[in-house]
Amino acid sequence: MAKQISELKLGILGGGQLGRMLIQEAINYNLTTLVLDPDADAPCKHIANKFECGSITDFDTVYNFGKKADIITIEIEKVNIEALEQLEKEGKQVFPQARVIRLIQDKGIQKQFFKENDIPTAPFQLVNSKEEMLNSAFSYPYILKQRRDGYDGKGVMKINTAADVENAFDAPSLIEELVDFDKEIAVIVARNAKGDMKTFPMVEMEFNAEANLVEFLISPSTYPESIQERAEKIAVDIATALNITGILAVEMFVTKNGEILVNELAPRPHNSGHQTIEGNYVSQFEQHLRAIFNLPLGDTRSISNAVMINLLGEKGHDGVAKYDGLEKIMAIDGVYVHLYGKKYTKPFRKMGHVSVVDQNRDHAIEKARFVQQTLKVIS
Repeated sequence: MAKQISELKLGILGGGQLGRMLIQEAINYNLTTLVLDPDADAPCKHIANKFECGSITDFDTVYNFGKKADIITIEIEKVNIEALEQLEKEGKQVFPQARVIRLIQDKGIQKQFFKENDIPTAPFQLVNSKEEMLNSAFSYPYILKQRRDGYDGKGVMKINTAADVENAFDAPSLIEELVDFDKEIAVIVARNAKGDMKTFPMVEMEFNAEANLVEFLISPSTYPESIQERAEKIAVDIATALNITGILAVEMFVTKNGEILVNELAPRPHNSGHQTIEGNYVSQFEQHLRAIFNLPLGDTRSISNAVMINLLGEKGHDGVAKYDGLEKIMAIDGVYVHLYGKKYTKPFRKMGHVSVVDQNRDHAIEKARFVQQTLKVIS
């Protein structure tokens, strides 16, 4: 007889807030969790059954860690793929699969995958040097993205004129047409090993222009049904083409003329799904566990309107974190606070999030704006 979920050990590469929220769900299933992270004070440290401080990019460290687990998953893509491939060869279950992480680690390969699978995305060109950028047929302004290791707005820059090329990354990159978009949206899709799939309702995002991070997220979307259905179909098509097991976040643009273009993918729980903890019948974290353990997928419907606010470290504050205004926001109905267990704050560091749930969408947004103005992470 197959082992039950509570008899298995889940190895998580990365011990940040995504791992922490995954463990918070795993506890409900009596799951044993093992975590590997290079930071001795990572957010998962005190809640994992076993926490190991070590590099997630080193072959031996990842390989030896993976041998102790039954199923291995990630909360960040920057991991040692070769070690995961070796573990798969030896019969370990790695979800998302190593080949999926390999594809998503490189934005250039990711873009080519979109092209080959007829997934709508902005026109792009791969470049290896500033010279290639200057010789490109792309008209200014355009977006330059490093192919590897960019996250949370890092590794992305806007090139306005030929003069900007001088300060561009000197690493394999891609340039893409600047999309004149109306809004950034996201759809999270889950797929288990049986091939069952479910999407969460499409969400709308607002970005902090300075940090290039999601600052505000509204669920569900109020775009016409036709646009929402198209976005969900694109997410399902990508998950199918990747043959992924686990959760996949698909970030997209809706252009001014109603086109949908895929921006990028994350093969793990994602910032654009945090509101599901209180706002949906199943959270993205529980759904990820259901998918990787090949269990029936949960009900993704929204219970209510939900707005998620990222708590970012304030500018000019570096040191032990203090949360100013916490009591004021907790006096409001439907406000849920999630702090990530990070001892130190620095400008724009993700320190937590707050979800606001209300049956009235306008009230939810109003409360969320109040939270945004009132709760500050200072040192």
